[in-house]
Amino acid sequence: MAEQSGQGPSYTDSDYLFRKLALGIPGVLFTYWLSADRESHRYLFVSDQVYSILGLDPAVLRRNADTVFSAVHPEDVEGVNASIEASLEALSLWRCQARLRVNAGHYEWFEAHAAPERQMDGSTVWYGQFHNIQHYKALEHTLREREAESAFQADFQKLIARLSAQFINLGFGTIDQCIFELLKTIGVFFEVDRAYLYEFSPDYRVMDNTHEWCSPGVPSLIDSQRNLPTDDFGWWHGKINEMVNGNRVVFVEGIEQLPVGPERTMLEQQGVCSMFCVPVRVRGLVIGFFGVDSLRKRAWRQDQADLLMIVSGLLSGALERHRLESELLNQSIRDPLTTLHNRRYLMPRLNEMLGRSSRHGEHFTLAMFDLDRFKNINDSNGHLGGDFCLRKFADILLEQTRETDVVARFGGEEFVVAFSGVSQADVRDTVSRIIHAVRSHDFVFENSVLPLTVSAGIAAIGELDTVPASPDPLIRLADERLYRAKQAGRDCLVDASGVSRI
Repeated sequence: MAEQSGQGPSYTDSDYLFRKLALGIPGVLFTYWLSADRESHRYLFVSDQVYSILGLDPAVLRRNADTVFSAVHPEDVEGVNASIEASLEALSLWRCQARLRVNAGHYEWFEAHAAPERQMDGSTVWYGQFHNIQHYKALEHTLREREAESAFQADFQKLIARLSAQFINLGFGTIDQCIFELLKTIGVFFEVDRAYLYEFSPDYRVMDNTHEWCSPGVPSLIDSQRNLPTDDFGWWHGKINEMVNGNRVVFVEGIEQLPVGPERTMLEQQGVCSMFCVPVRVRGLVIGFFGVDSLRKRAWRQDQADLLMIVSGLLSGALERHRLESELLNQSIRDPLTTLHNRRYLMPRLNEMLGRSSRHGEHFTLAMFDLDRFKNINDSNGHLGGDFCLRKFADILLEQTRETDVVARFGGEEFVVAFSGVSQADVRDTVSRIIHAVRSHDFVFENSVLPLTVSAGIAAIGELDTVPASPDPLIRLADERLYRAKQAGRDCLVDASGVSRI
Protein backbone atom coordinates (compact mmCIF):
# COMPACT_ATOMS: atom_id res chain seq x y z
CA MET A 1 0.00 0.00 0.00
CA ALA A 2 1.50 3.34 -1.06
CA GLU A 3 2.08 6.07 1.52
CA GLN A 4 1.57 9.85 1.35
CA SER A 5 3.29 12.02 3.94
CA GLY A 6 0.77 13.43 6.42
CA GLN A 7 -2.15 11.59 4.81
CA GLY A 8 -1.31 7.90 5.28
CA PRO A 9 -1.80 5.17 2.68
CA SER A 10 -4.35 5.92 -0.05
CA TYR A 11 -7.56 4.00 -0.67
CA THR A 12 -7.93 2.56 -4.22
CA ASP A 13 -10.46 0.41 -6.13
CA SER A 14 -8.05 -2.49 -5.85
CA ASP A 15 -9.71 -3.09 -2.49
CA TYR A 16 -12.98 -4.02 -4.19
CA LEU A 17 -12.50 -7.75 -3.71
CA PHE A 18 -11.47 -7.27 -0.10
CA ARG A 19 -14.58 -5.20 0.60
CA LYS A 20 -16.74 -7.94 -0.84
CA LEU A 21 -15.02 -10.54 1.32
CA ALA A 22 -15.49 -8.31 4.38
CA LEU A 23 -19.26 -8.43 3.84
CA GLY A 24 -19.20 -12.05 4.98
CA ILE A 25 -17.78 -11.15 8.37
CA PRO A 26 -20.40 -10.34 11.07
CA GLY A 27 -18.28 -7.55 12.56
CA VAL A 28 -16.69 -4.46 11.08
CA LEU A 29 -13.22 -4.65 9.51
CA PHE A 30 -11.24 -1.44 9.52
CA THR A 31 -7.94 0.26 8.92
CA TYR A 32 -7.74 3.25 11.27
CA TRP A 33 -5.14 5.99 10.70
CA LEU A 34 -3.96 8.54 13.32
CA SER A 35 -1.64 11.39 12.32
CA ALA A 36 1.73 11.83 14.03
CA ASP A 37 0.54 15.03 15.69
CA ARG A 38 -2.75 13.27 16.67
CA GLU A 39 -4.72 16.16 15.22
CA SER A 40 -6.44 14.16 12.46
CA HIS A 41 -7.72 10.62 12.07
CA ARG A 42 -9.76 8.68 9.57
CA TYR A 43 -10.54 5.20 8.36
CA LEU A 44 -8.49 4.19 5.35
CA PHE A 45 -10.82 1.28 5.06
CA VAL A 46 -14.02 0.34 6.91
CA SER A 47 -16.41 -2.39 5.86
CA ASP A 48 -19.94 -1.49 4.84
CA GLN A 49 -21.43 -3.19 7.95
CA VAL A 50 -20.59 -0.01 9.84
CA TYR A 51 -23.66 1.51 8.20
CA SER A 52 -26.08 -1.34 8.96
CA ILE A 53 -24.80 -1.65 12.54
CA LEU A 54 -24.04 1.93 13.59
CA GLY A 55 -25.78 3.92 10.89
CA LEU A 56 -22.49 5.61 9.88
CA ASP A 57 -21.56 6.35 6.25
CA PRO A 58 -18.24 4.63 5.31
CA ALA A 59 -17.46 7.46 2.88
CA VAL A 60 -17.66 10.01 5.69
CA LEU A 61 -15.46 7.87 7.94
CA ARG A 62 -12.81 7.69 5.24
CA ARG A 63 -12.52 11.45 5.50
CA ASN A 64 -12.86 11.80 9.30
CA ALA A 65 -13.35 9.29 12.15
CA ASP A 66 -15.03 11.70 14.57
CA THR A 67 -18.54 10.24 14.14
CA VAL A 68 -17.39 6.83 15.40
CA PHE A 69 -15.96 8.34 18.56
CA SER A 70 -19.11 10.42 19.07
CA ALA A 71 -21.06 7.14 19.10
CA VAL A 72 -19.11 5.90 22.14
CA HIS A 73 -21.07 5.91 25.41
CA PRO A 74 -20.01 8.96 27.50
CA GLU A 75 -19.01 6.71 30.39
CA ASP A 76 -16.65 4.72 28.12
CA VAL A 77 -14.92 7.56 26.25
CA GLU A 78 -12.09 7.92 28.73
CA GLY A 79 -11.34 4.19 28.67
CA VAL A 80 -11.32 4.06 24.85
CA ASN A 81 -8.92 6.99 24.60
CA ALA A 82 -6.63 5.54 27.24
CA SER A 83 -6.48 2.15 25.49
CA ILE A 84 -5.60 3.79 22.14
CA GLU A 85 -2.90 5.85 23.84
CA ALA A 86 -1.40 2.75 25.45
CA SER A 87 -1.38 0.86 22.16
CA LEU A 88 0.10 3.87 20.38
CA GLU A 89 2.97 4.29 22.85
CA ALA A 90 3.94 0.61 23.05
CA LEU A 91 2.80 -0.43 19.58
CA SER A 92 0.96 -3.24 21.31
CA LEU A 93 -2.22 -4.98 20.27
CA TRP A 94 -5.23 -2.72 20.84
CA ARG A 95 -8.06 -4.48 22.60
CA CYS A 96 -10.98 -2.53 23.96
CA GLN A 97 -14.58 -3.05 25.09
CA ALA A 98 -17.04 -0.17 24.96
CA ARG A 99 -20.67 0.67 24.36
CA LEU A 100 -21.58 2.18 20.99
CA ARG A 101 -24.82 3.78 19.91
CA VAL A 102 -26.30 1.42 17.32
CA ASN A 103 -28.58 2.21 14.39
CA ALA A 104 -31.69 1.65 16.53
CA GLY A 105 -30.63 4.48 18.84
CA HIS A 106 -29.62 2.57 21.99
CA TYR A 107 -26.19 1.48 23.19
CA GLU A 108 -24.74 -2.01 22.87
CA TRP A 109 -21.40 -3.51 23.82
CA PHE A 110 -18.67 -4.01 21.21
CA GLU A 111 -15.16 -5.39 21.39
CA ALA A 112 -12.32 -4.20 19.13
CA HIS A 113 -9.03 -5.91 18.25
CA ALA A 114 -6.38 -4.20 16.12
CA ALA A 115 -2.63 -4.42 15.49
CA PRO A 116 -0.77 -1.08 15.22
CA GLU A 117 1.91 -0.23 12.67
CA ARG A 118 4.03 2.91 12.70
CA GLN A 119 4.36 4.68 9.35
CA MET A 120 7.38 6.42 7.90
CA ASP A 121 5.86 9.85 8.50
CA GLY A 122 5.27 9.09 12.23
CA SER A 123 1.55 8.36 11.84
CA THR A 124 0.09 5.08 13.06
CA VAL A 125 -2.29 2.64 11.38
CA TRP A 126 -4.32 -0.01 13.18
CA TYR A 127 -5.52 -3.07 11.24
CA GLY A 128 -8.38 -4.80 12.97
CA GLN A 129 -12.07 -5.39 13.52
CA PHE A 130 -14.80 -4.79 16.08
CA HIS A 131 -17.87 -6.90 16.70
CA ASN A 132 -20.98 -6.90 18.86
CA ILE A 133 -20.62 -8.67 22.23
CA GLN A 134 -23.93 -7.51 23.73
CA HIS A 135 -25.15 -11.09 24.11
CA TYR A 136 -22.03 -12.08 26.03
CA LYS A 137 -22.20 -8.95 28.18
CA ALA A 138 -25.84 -9.66 28.98
CA LEU A 139 -24.95 -13.24 29.87
CA GLU A 140 -22.01 -12.05 31.96
CA HIS A 141 -24.27 -9.52 33.72
CA THR A 142 -26.85 -12.22 34.39
CA LEU A 143 -24.23 -14.56 35.81
CA ARG A 144 -22.83 -11.81 38.01
CA GLU A 145 -26.31 -10.92 39.18
CA ARG A 146 -26.95 -14.55 40.03
CA GLU A 147 -23.65 -14.81 41.85
CA ALA A 148 -24.34 -11.57 43.70
CA GLU A 149 -27.86 -12.74 44.55
CA SER A 150 -26.57 -16.09 45.80
CA ALA A 151 -23.99 -14.29 47.91
CA PHE A 152 -26.65 -11.90 49.22
CA GLN A 153 -29.04 -14.70 50.14
CA ALA A 154 -26.23 -16.62 51.84
CA ASP A 155 -25.21 -13.52 53.81
CA PHE A 156 -28.82 -12.83 54.77
CA GLN A 157 -29.33 -16.40 55.95
CA LYS A 158 -26.17 -16.17 58.04
CA LEU A 159 -27.37 -12.89 59.49
CA ILE A 160 -30.77 -14.32 60.40
CA ALA A 161 -29.13 -17.42 61.90
CA ARG A 162 -26.86 -15.24 64.03
CA LEU A 163 -29.72 -13.02 65.20
CA SER A 164 -31.84 -16.10 65.94
CA ALA A 165 -29.06 -17.54 68.07
CA GLN A 166 -28.80 -14.28 69.99
CA PHE A 167 -32.53 -14.28 70.71
CA ILE A 168 -32.52 -17.95 71.63
CA ASN A 169 -29.78 -17.26 74.17
CA LEU A 170 -31.48 -14.07 75.28
CA GLY A 171 -31.05 -13.50 78.98
CA PHE A 172 -33.90 -11.98 80.94
CA GLY A 173 -33.49 -8.23 81.15
CA THR A 174 -31.37 -7.98 77.98
CA ILE A 175 -34.23 -7.66 75.48
CA ASP A 176 -33.65 -3.93 74.86
CA GLN A 177 -29.98 -4.39 73.97
CA CYS A 178 -30.79 -7.36 71.72
CA ILE A 179 -33.44 -5.36 69.84
CA PHE A 180 -31.00 -2.48 69.34
CA GLU A 181 -28.37 -4.88 68.00
CA LEU A 182 -30.94 -6.32 65.59
CA LEU A 183 -31.90 -2.85 64.34
CA LYS A 184 -28.26 -1.91 63.89
CA THR A 185 -27.44 -5.16 62.07
CA ILE A 186 -30.41 -4.86 59.73
CA GLY A 187 -29.80 -1.15 59.17
CA VAL A 188 -26.18 -1.73 58.14
CA PHE A 189 -27.02 -4.80 56.02
CA PHE A 190 -29.70 -3.04 53.97
CA GLU A 191 -27.83 0.30 53.99
CA VAL A 192 -30.75 2.29 55.38
CA ASP A 193 -30.57 5.45 57.49
CA ARG A 194 -32.90 4.48 60.33
CA ALA A 195 -34.32 1.26 61.74
CA TYR A 196 -36.86 1.34 64.53
CA LEU A 197 -39.57 -0.40 66.53
CA TYR A 198 -42.90 1.15 67.50
CA GLU A 199 -45.50 -0.26 69.87
CA PHE A 200 -49.24 0.42 69.65
CA SER A 201 -51.64 1.05 72.48
CA PRO A 202 -54.39 -1.63 72.72
CA ASP A 203 -56.82 0.62 70.80
CA TYR A 204 -54.17 1.59 68.20
CA ARG A 205 -54.71 5.29 68.91
CA VAL A 206 -51.24 5.86 70.34
CA MET A 207 -47.88 4.66 69.05
CA ASP A 208 -44.59 4.75 70.93
CA ASN A 209 -41.10 4.63 69.40
CA THR A 210 -39.43 2.26 71.87
CA HIS A 211 -36.19 1.41 70.03
CA GLU A 212 -34.20 3.13 67.28
CA TRP A 213 -30.91 2.86 65.39
CA CYS A 214 -29.55 5.62 63.16
CA SER A 215 -26.63 5.53 60.74
CA PRO A 216 -23.75 7.92 61.48
CA GLY A 217 -24.72 11.55 61.01
CA VAL A 218 -28.47 10.86 60.91
CA PRO A 219 -30.42 12.61 63.72
CA SER A 220 -32.38 10.51 66.18
CA LEU A 221 -36.18 10.86 66.28
CA ILE A 222 -37.03 8.65 69.24
CA ASP A 223 -37.49 11.48 71.76
CA SER A 224 -40.06 13.21 69.53
CA GLN A 225 -41.92 9.97 68.80
CA ARG A 226 -42.90 8.87 72.29
CA ASN A 227 -46.59 8.24 73.04
CA LEU A 228 -47.63 9.85 69.75
CA PRO A 229 -51.43 10.16 69.25
CA THR A 230 -52.58 8.94 65.85
CA ASP A 231 -56.10 10.41 65.81
CA ASP A 232 -55.13 13.14 63.33
CA PHE A 233 -53.35 10.77 60.93
CA GLY A 234 -56.17 9.56 58.68
CA TRP A 235 -53.97 8.00 56.00
CA TRP A 236 -51.83 6.26 58.61
CA HIS A 237 -54.92 4.87 60.39
CA GLY A 238 -55.83 3.15 57.13
CA LYS A 239 -52.35 1.63 56.96
CA ILE A 240 -52.61 0.50 60.58
CA ASN A 241 -55.84 -1.31 59.69
CA GLU A 242 -54.06 -3.00 56.78
CA MET A 243 -51.28 -4.17 59.10
CA VAL A 244 -53.68 -5.33 61.82
CA ASN A 245 -56.32 -7.01 59.66
CA GLY A 246 -54.34 -8.05 56.60
CA ASN A 247 -50.78 -8.42 57.89
CA ARG A 248 -49.85 -5.99 55.12
CA VAL A 249 -46.51 -4.27 54.74
CA VAL A 250 -46.56 -0.49 54.37
CA PHE A 251 -44.21 0.65 51.60
CA VAL A 252 -43.75 4.31 50.70
CA GLU A 253 -41.48 4.44 47.66
CA GLY A 254 -41.47 8.25 47.67
CA ILE A 255 -43.19 10.63 50.06
CA GLU A 256 -44.40 12.65 47.08
CA GLN A 257 -46.83 9.75 46.54
CA LEU A 258 -48.52 10.45 49.89
CA PRO A 259 -51.62 12.64 50.01
CA VAL A 260 -51.07 16.14 51.35
CA GLY A 261 -51.57 15.91 55.10
CA PRO A 262 -49.89 15.61 58.51
CA GLU A 263 -48.13 12.33 57.64
CA ARG A 264 -46.45 13.77 54.57
CA THR A 265 -45.51 16.96 56.43
CA MET A 266 -43.94 15.00 59.28
CA LEU A 267 -41.94 12.74 56.97
CA GLU A 268 -40.71 15.74 54.97
CA GLN A 269 -39.56 17.39 58.20
CA GLN A 270 -37.74 14.20 59.13
CA GLY A 271 -36.02 14.10 55.73
CA VAL A 272 -37.49 10.70 54.84
CA CYS A 273 -37.53 9.81 51.13
CA SER A 274 -38.86 6.25 51.36
CA MET A 275 -39.78 3.73 54.07
CA PHE A 276 -40.98 0.24 54.91
CA CYS A 277 -43.14 -0.63 57.93
CA VAL A 278 -43.78 -4.29 58.81
CA PRO A 279 -46.30 -5.47 61.44
CA VAL A 280 -44.99 -7.18 64.57
CA ARG A 281 -47.30 -9.78 66.13
CA VAL A 282 -47.35 -11.24 69.61
CA ARG A 283 -49.81 -14.05 70.33
CA GLY A 284 -51.56 -13.37 67.05
CA LEU A 285 -52.16 -9.67 67.69
CA VAL A 286 -50.32 -6.80 66.02
CA ILE A 287 -48.64 -4.96 68.89
CA GLY A 288 -46.53 -2.60 66.77
CA PHE A 289 -44.35 -2.37 63.69
CA PHE A 290 -40.73 -2.62 62.67
CA GLY A 291 -39.56 -0.13 60.06
CA VAL A 292 -36.66 1.27 58.06
CA ASP A 293 -36.20 4.72 56.53
CA SER A 294 -34.06 5.95 53.67
CA LEU A 295 -33.18 9.64 53.50
CA ARG A 296 -32.18 9.38 49.84
CA LYS A 297 -33.67 8.08 46.64
CA ARG A 298 -32.79 4.43 46.24
CA ALA A 299 -33.78 1.23 44.48
CA TRP A 300 -35.29 -1.34 46.83
CA ARG A 301 -35.14 -5.07 46.20
CA GLN A 302 -38.31 -6.62 44.82
CA ASP A 303 -38.36 -9.05 47.73
CA GLN A 304 -37.54 -6.34 50.33
CA ALA A 305 -40.91 -6.73 52.04
CA ASP A 306 -40.48 -10.51 52.34
CA LEU A 307 -37.00 -10.11 53.83
CA LEU A 308 -38.20 -7.56 56.37
CA MET A 309 -41.10 -9.86 57.28
CA ILE A 310 -38.54 -12.49 58.23
CA VAL A 311 -36.85 -9.95 60.50
CA SER A 312 -40.24 -9.00 61.94
CA GLY A 313 -40.83 -12.68 62.71
CA LEU A 314 -37.63 -12.73 64.76
CA LEU A 315 -38.75 -9.65 66.68
CA SER A 316 -42.20 -11.14 67.24
CA GLY A 317 -40.74 -14.34 68.66
CA ALA A 318 -38.34 -12.48 70.94
CA LEU A 319 -41.02 -10.11 72.23
CA GLU A 320 -43.47 -12.96 72.80
CA ARG A 321 -40.90 -14.89 74.78
CA HIS A 322 -39.95 -11.77 76.76
CA ARG A 323 -43.57 -11.07 77.65
CA LEU A 324 -44.12 -14.64 78.70
CA GLU A 325 -41.04 -14.55 80.91
CA SER A 326 -42.15 -11.22 82.36
CA GLU A 327 -45.56 -12.64 83.17
CA LEU A 328 -44.04 -15.70 84.78
CA LEU A 329 -41.72 -13.49 86.80
CA ASN A 330 -44.60 -11.26 87.85
CA GLN A 331 -46.60 -14.29 88.87
CA SER A 332 -43.73 -15.43 91.05
CA ILE A 333 -43.16 -12.06 92.75
CA ARG A 334 -46.72 -10.71 92.91
CA ASP A 335 -49.65 -11.59 95.07
CA PRO A 336 -52.41 -12.85 92.73
CA LEU A 337 -55.22 -11.41 94.87
CA THR A 338 -54.06 -7.83 95.38
CA THR A 339 -51.44 -7.69 92.54
CA LEU A 340 -49.03 -6.16 95.07
CA HIS A 341 -45.51 -7.55 95.30
CA ASN A 342 -45.13 -10.51 97.61
CA ARG A 343 -42.51 -11.52 100.17
CA ARG A 344 -40.37 -13.15 97.48
CA TYR A 345 -39.93 -9.73 95.92
CA LEU A 346 -39.80 -7.77 99.18
CA MET A 347 -36.90 -9.57 100.84
CA PRO A 348 -34.30 -9.01 98.05
CA ARG A 349 -35.31 -5.34 97.90
CA LEU A 350 -34.84 -4.99 101.65
CA ASN A 351 -31.43 -6.64 101.32
CA GLU A 352 -30.52 -4.07 98.64
CA MET A 353 -31.56 -1.26 101.00
CA LEU A 354 -29.47 -2.78 103.78
CA GLY A 355 -26.50 -2.90 101.45
CA ARG A 356 -26.84 0.78 100.51
CA SER A 357 -27.29 1.69 104.15
CA SER A 358 -24.14 -0.21 105.09
CA ARG A 359 -22.01 1.22 102.26
CA HIS A 360 -23.39 4.75 101.91
CA GLY A 361 -25.34 5.38 105.11
CA GLU A 362 -28.67 5.60 103.26
CA HIS A 363 -31.57 5.39 105.71
CA PHE A 364 -34.89 3.70 105.11
CA THR A 365 -37.97 2.98 107.18
CA LEU A 366 -40.30 0.02 107.37
CA ALA A 367 -44.05 0.21 108.12
CA MET A 368 -46.03 -2.94 108.83
CA PHE A 369 -49.85 -2.88 108.60
CA ASP A 370 -52.45 -5.35 109.82
CA LEU A 371 -56.20 -5.18 109.15
CA ASP A 372 -58.06 -5.03 112.48
CA ARG A 373 -60.49 -7.83 113.39
CA PHE A 374 -60.12 -9.28 109.94
CA LYS A 375 -61.17 -12.74 111.13
CA ASN A 376 -64.60 -11.32 112.08
CA ILE A 377 -65.05 -10.03 108.54
CA ASN A 378 -64.24 -13.47 107.11
CA ASP A 379 -66.56 -15.18 109.57
CA SER A 380 -69.43 -12.76 108.94
CA ASN A 381 -69.13 -12.20 105.18
CA GLY A 382 -67.16 -15.18 103.98
CA HIS A 383 -63.79 -15.24 102.31
CA LEU A 384 -65.13 -13.28 99.35
CA GLY A 385 -65.84 -10.38 101.69
CA GLY A 386 -62.37 -10.72 103.17
CA ASP A 387 -60.77 -10.80 99.74
CA PHE A 388 -62.72 -7.68 98.82
CA CYS A 389 -61.29 -5.82 101.82
CA LEU A 390 -57.75 -6.97 101.07
CA ARG A 391 -57.96 -5.68 97.49
CA LYS A 392 -59.43 -2.34 98.54
CA PHE A 393 -56.79 -1.84 101.22
CA ALA A 394 -54.09 -2.61 98.63
CA ASP A 395 -55.59 0.13 96.42
CA ILE A 396 -55.43 2.60 99.33
CA LEU A 397 -51.78 1.73 99.96
CA LEU A 398 -50.90 2.40 96.32
CA GLU A 399 -52.85 5.68 96.31
CA GLN A 400 -51.11 6.99 99.43
CA THR A 401 -47.53 5.92 98.67
CA ARG A 402 -44.96 6.85 96.02
CA GLU A 403 -43.92 4.76 93.03
CA THR A 404 -40.45 4.51 94.58
CA ASP A 405 -41.84 2.94 97.76
CA VAL A 406 -41.86 -0.85 97.96
CA VAL A 407 -45.42 -1.99 98.73
CA ALA A 408 -45.95 -5.69 99.44
CA ARG A 409 -48.41 -8.14 100.93
CA PHE A 410 -46.43 -9.84 103.66
CA GLY A 411 -48.92 -12.60 104.32
CA GLY A 412 -52.58 -13.00 105.30
CA GLU A 413 -53.86 -9.56 106.28
CA GLU A 414 -50.37 -8.14 106.89
CA PHE A 415 -48.75 -5.65 104.53
CA VAL A 416 -45.35 -3.94 104.45
CA VAL A 417 -44.21 -0.66 102.92
CA ALA A 418 -40.50 0.19 102.71
CA PHE A 419 -39.81 3.95 102.46
CA SER A 420 -36.43 5.21 101.25
CA GLY A 421 -35.13 8.75 100.86
CA VAL A 422 -37.72 10.19 103.22
CA SER A 423 -37.59 11.30 106.87
CA GLN A 424 -39.18 9.37 109.71
CA ALA A 425 -41.55 12.30 110.28
CA ASP A 426 -42.74 12.09 106.66
CA VAL A 427 -43.20 8.33 107.00
CA ARG A 428 -45.26 8.91 110.13
CA ASP A 429 -47.46 11.41 108.24
CA THR A 430 -47.95 8.98 105.33
CA VAL A 431 -48.88 6.09 107.65
CA SER A 432 -51.30 8.39 109.47
CA ARG A 433 -53.00 9.26 106.17
CA ILE A 434 -53.31 5.56 105.32
CA ILE A 435 -54.95 4.80 108.69
CA HIS A 436 -57.34 7.74 108.26
CA ALA A 437 -58.14 6.76 104.65
CA VAL A 438 -59.09 3.23 105.74
CA ARG A 439 -61.24 4.48 108.64
CA SER A 440 -63.12 6.93 106.40
CA HIS A 441 -63.57 4.58 103.44
CA ASP A 442 -66.89 2.77 102.93
CA PHE A 443 -66.09 -0.87 102.24
CA VAL A 444 -69.39 -1.83 100.60
CA PHE A 445 -69.71 -5.54 99.87
CA GLU A 446 -72.97 -7.06 98.69
CA ASN A 447 -74.88 -3.94 99.81
CA SER A 448 -73.32 -4.08 103.28
CA VAL A 449 -70.74 -1.67 104.71
CA LEU A 450 -67.92 -3.64 106.32
CA PRO A 451 -66.31 -1.95 109.33
CA LEU A 452 -62.56 -1.90 108.71
CA THR A 453 -59.62 -0.22 110.39
CA VAL A 454 -55.90 -0.85 110.29
CA SER A 455 -53.01 -0.76 112.77
CA ALA A 456 -49.37 -0.04 111.98
CA GLY A 457 -45.88 -0.44 113.41
CA ILE A 458 -42.98 1.68 112.16
CA ALA A 459 -39.24 0.91 112.47
CA ALA A 460 -36.29 2.83 110.98
CA ILE A 461 -32.91 1.32 110.18
CA GLY A 462 -31.26 4.14 112.12
CA GLU A 463 -32.84 2.85 115.33
CA LEU A 464 -30.70 -0.29 115.26
CA ASP A 465 -27.21 -0.17 116.76
CA THR A 466 -25.65 -1.57 113.60
CA VAL A 467 -26.86 -2.40 110.12
CA PRO A 468 -27.90 -6.06 110.37
CA ALA A 469 -26.88 -8.76 107.90
CA SER A 470 -30.54 -9.47 107.07
CA PRO A 471 -33.85 -7.57 107.24
CA ASP A 472 -35.13 -9.81 110.04
CA PRO A 473 -34.23 -7.53 113.01
CA LEU A 474 -35.95 -4.53 111.37
CA ILE A 475 -39.02 -6.58 110.46
CA ARG A 476 -39.11 -7.94 113.98
CA LEU A 477 -39.02 -4.42 115.46
CA ALA A 478 -41.83 -3.23 113.18
CA ASP A 479 -43.87 -6.33 114.01
CA GLU A 480 -43.40 -5.76 117.77
CA ARG A 481 -44.65 -2.18 117.41
CA LEU A 482 -47.59 -3.38 115.33
CA TYR A 483 -48.46 -5.76 118.17
CA ARG A 484 -48.28 -2.83 120.62
CA ALA A 485 -50.69 -0.88 118.38
CA LYS A 486 -53.10 -3.79 118.57
CA GLN A 487 -52.74 -3.91 122.34
CA ALA A 488 -53.38 -0.17 122.49
CA GLY A 489 -56.83 -0.56 121.00
CA ARG A 490 -56.09 -0.84 117.25
CA ASP A 491 -56.70 1.81 114.58
CA CYS A 492 -53.43 3.54 115.46
CA LEU A 493 -49.66 3.48 114.84
CA VAL A 494 -46.67 2.90 117.05
CA ASP A 495 -43.16 4.14 116.26
CA ALA A 496 -40.11 5.07 118.33
CA SER A 497 -42.09 7.87 120.01
CA GLY A 498 -44.89 5.54 121.13
CA VAL A 499 -48.59 5.21 120.34
CA SER A 500 -50.19 7.76 118.05
CA ARG A 501 -53.89 7.93 117.35
CA ILE A 502 -55.09 9.76 114.29
